[in-house]
This record gives sequence, C-alpha cells and structure tokens, in this order.
Amino acid sequence: MIKAILWDFGGVITTSPFEAFNRFENQQGLPQDFIRGINSINPETNAWAQFESNQIDTITFNEAFKTESKAQGHEIPGKDVLALLSGDIRPQMVKAVQTCAKHFSVACLTNNVKTGTGPGMDRSKSKASAVGKVMALFDLVLESSKEGIRKPNPEFYQIACERLEIKPEQAIFLDDLGINLKPAKAMGMQTIKVLNESQALKALSTLTGLSLC
Repeated sequence: MIKAILWDFGGVITTSPFEAFNRFENQQGLPQDFIRGINSINPETNAWAQFESNQIDTITFNEAFKTESKAQGHEIPGKDVLALLSGDIRPQMVKAVQTCAKHFSVACLTNNVKTGTGPGMDRSKSKASAVGKVMALFDLVLESSKEGIRKPNPEFYQIACERLEIKPEQAIFLDDLGINLKPAKAMGMQTIKVLNESQALKALSTLTGLSLC
C-alpha cells in the first residue's frame, strides 16, 4: 500500500535546469549538452558531486568546474553554471503535490547546493518566496547540501523512508534522471521518470488512483 510520494525538485516541480544549460550553450557557441557531459565525468568525485554534498564551497567549485570544463575543450567558470540552476515552477505539479498531500505523506528529495536562497537555490527574492511556499507543502524536504550525501546514493532514500516512517515499497518516487531512479527502484519503490509535466501526472494518477491531470 502506498503511503508516500517522493518528488525531485529541479526537473520535476520546476522546469529542468538542463533547458537553461542548453540555452547557455547555444548563446556561447558550445556543443549541446556540454555542461551535462562535464557533470557525468567522474560523477562521484567531480566538482559538482562535491558541491552538492557540501564538501567544497562556491569559490572552490567555481575554479574546479573551470578546470574540468577546460580539460574537455571549453573553459566555463562554475559561477556561470550556478546562475542557471533555478527553474520555473510548474503549477500543475504543485497542484498535484497539494492533492497527494491529502492522501499520502509527501516529501521533496533534492540534490542542491548552498547558493542562492533556500532549497530551490533561487537568486531573486520573489522566486525564492514562491519556492518557499511550495516547500511548505511537503512533510519532509531532504537536501543533499545539508545531509552531506546525494542521489543516487541509496542512503539518501533510506533517510527519507526512516524520517517518513515508511518502507521503500510504500513509496512512489518521481525524478527526471534515470540514474537517480535506479537505486530507488532496486530498494522497492515504484518510480516515474519525468519527461514532461503531462506524462508524469498521468503516470502518477495511474499509480495513486487520484485525478491529477
């Protein structure tokens, strides 16, 4: 029996930062998905992984990402990437969280960094305020920058289950990255890979029996 719905933040509750990465790459004349490619090299120890698990600060990340990107042919300061992280809130997804909260525990599991304001890493006060209202809907918000570990580490999901007092098989987890869904599924969770808002809400409606789209 499902007791909890677990939601990723960027790419699920908000539009994906990958879209912003691609716009930046287009503007700078860089290969498409170049930034994502940098983040996929040495994914457990690279600058991004260390920053999301709070092992390095913003200044160190800026230089480390610059070095990593330069090694791949195009030098990008880390601060330029951080400016692209905050996406736009998806209203229908927020409504789905509100509906699910009436029937299940709801939690946000986010890989984030200590930049901007709050879990959404927002740099404008207005956007940070809007994200704060969304975060208030959740019974639990689990942030990699505070826990010192990140998805896809299974321990991250186990912490969520323990704090919600559920078993993994009692949860549905939504994320836009397959690499994050794989360990959750192996633990027994039902998973939804979010390709877009409509597709995700249809899948969640099917699993929960709720009308979400």
